[in-house]
Amino acid sequence: MKMKKVLSLALALSLALSLTACGGNNADTSTPAKEDSNTEADDSAKDDVEEKETPEENADDGETADDTSSEGGADVSGKTVVFIPKVTGNAFFEAANDGAQKYAKDWGFTVEYEGSATAGTAEQVEVINKAVASGADAICISTVDAAGVRDALMEAKDAGVAVCTWDSDAEADARALMVSQGTPEILGQMLVDMSVDALKKRGVDPEKDEVNYVWHYSQATVTDQNSWQVAGEAIIAEKYPNWKKVADNYYSNQDAEQAVTTGAAILDAYPDIDLIICNDSTALPGQLKAAQNKGITKDDMTITGFATPQAIKEYCEAGVLYEWGLWDCGIQGALGCYLAAYIAAGNDVAVGDKINVPGIGEVEVMANDCLNEGDTTADKNNGVVLLPERVIFDETNVNDYNF
Repeated sequence: MKMKKVLSLALALSLALSLTACGGNNADTSTPAKEDSNTEADDSAKDDVEEKETPEENADDGETADDTSSEGGADVSGKTVVFIPKVTGNAFFEAANDGAQKYAKDWGFTVEYEGSATAGTAEQVEVINKAVASGADAICISTVDAAGVRDALMEAKDAGVAVCTWDSDAEADARALMVSQGTPEILGQMLVDMSVDALKKRGVDPEKDEVNYVWHYSQATVTDQNSWQVAGEAIIAEKYPNWKKVADNYYSNQDAEQAVTTGAAILDAYPDIDLIICNDSTALPGQLKAAQNKGITKDDMTITGFATPQAIKEYCEAGVLYEWGLWDCGIQGALGCYLAAYIAAGNDVAVGDKINVPGIGEVEVMANDCLNEGDTTADKNNGVVLLPERVIFDETNVNDYNF
């Protein structure tokens, strides 16, 4: 089996952003990555959440299994982190919790997974307030609405609770560290590259043919998905002026049933649409289900986006799409919780600092403007940590993953 790792351009961009302290959108992100950038999947990339290496297996450089601190930092063991998803019951967030629980057991602290089956701001505020009242040491949250939860997070910080984010950011001054799956440029490029590749596979010339397309994702208030859409639009405008966006973005509010009905509405309004980009782990399976219900296959229409491999496997096997992508959400969830516990333990970090996370590896703190141009970064305990890689899934590697 071969795994398509994210494209060499994305890695180059990540390096370039690191060298410039993530200084906004200056890197050249306009050139699609080349097909020959794929590499053989290594064993660690194929491992599922339960099979990731433990601190005992990574005890190099003198690190022992009992060492849950980082480079002499204060010990994270014994801390309690409230881990807040956008919505419970979603495969992405449940897999992130699986990873967080597994690693936290090795690290010696408690992760309490608290959320709501409804992706709403009021529900997240209630969970934040409950975490503060319970005496939790830290919060790690994927926000539904950064502005909507700001006051609650600021109150949590004032109460002495460490606040970190993952997946979807808060406003930068309302949290310490953000664990991001990639910059908007990296992820926008990935969405466009998958679209281009799938269009080619069904005989469409992305550079010459008119391509009618639309975006379908969760909400207009979700920081991460909106930034990817904006970056993707910029790439399309520069590289594919022949593409035509036929409608404003469609939103399904991270509701599984609404994602199907919204997907069907797109297909009813634009039966001959060429491309639907779903940069949301609920919208993508919903859109694919709507297409399957109408007998649409991957050779009739291109649908792609971000979701867990197992959530899309049935549609891949049924021939409804060629490819889609994501990252290891189990590692992302675990890393977010570790950094929250790390800050709660009294450790201070600044941009450029490197943190050795037992069982995961070394990560570097980067400036906030790598995610949002113009964002400032406080002198300490404020910044962004990027995941090292992303993955493209298709029929050749979908069975290598169980999340």
